Amino acid sequence: MVHNYQIDKPKHRGKLRKFLGKEYFIAKRQCYWWFSKTNFAKPEPNTHYKHSLIVHQSFLLRPLKDVDMYLQHNKITNLRIAISHLHKVVIKPGQVFSIWNLVGRPTKSKGYLEGMTLHNGKVLKDIGGGLCQLGNLLYWMALHTPLSIKERWRHSYDVFPDINRTIPFACGATLSYNYIDLQLENNTDKNFQIHLWLDDAYLNGEITCKSDLNTRYEIYETDHIFKQQWWGGYTRHNKIWKKITTLQDETTTEELVAENNAIMMYSPLIEQ
Repeated sequence: MVHNYQIDKPKHRGKLRKFLGKEYFIAKRQCYWWFSKTNFAKPEPNTHYKHSLIVHQSFLLRPLKDVDMYLQHNKITNLRIAISHLHKVVIKPGQVFSIWNLVGRPTKSKGYLEGMTLHNGKVLKDIGGGLCQLGNLLYWMALHTPLSIKERWRHSYDVFPDINRTIPFACGATLSYNYIDLQLENNTDKNFQIHLWLDDAYLNGEITCKSDLNTRYEIYETDHIFKQQWWGGYTRHNKIWKKITTLQDETTTEELVAENNAIMMYSPLIEQ
């Protein structure tokens, strides 16, 4: 099979165009929420399902090149506010889970602080920055369940080299209020619940189910490659697969989850 890994050089747009474009898409998504008949999932604090499908955690403070640590400390505050709207959400059959529909716009008046954001491969800062860590965690957990990925946006840039990476490249989901969202849809006849909490070192998450599914999920990558493009930059590519095993008879199925292409903001060549 011949793979076409050519990626065009990124285009840079003016500040006014980017601002107006962003506000247009925010308004468009808001209108959809108002007039859509979508049944969005809501928190149910008094509900608790005992069958755990996956538990996962990610470091809260990770030193990154050219990133002030105060932004990472502020991120913890932002995560704490955001997960207060998402903890114990129950996703019933036919419902859709949306991060932004539940969290709302992260603003200073709500207590959000300045955190790290990524835009066109550049490290910036903005109010509510750092919530992509939440999208990454939820997306990775959702892959280990029967929930369908209704909306997920890939990171277009690979900004930092792998540092103690424990999951395959590009198994995350970027976020930007409110039109770059992570949405999960329940097309099964089961009820699922999301749990989120912070401790001193980690952002933690768990997805539970009302009944035992007797199923095992494995996520793996293939076709991982670095490639130099005609315009001089490097890009990174892979495919993410899901292997589903029915524990009763050990039968398995596999499905392609995503094919990822990202522009690298560092050289993959190791300097001597």
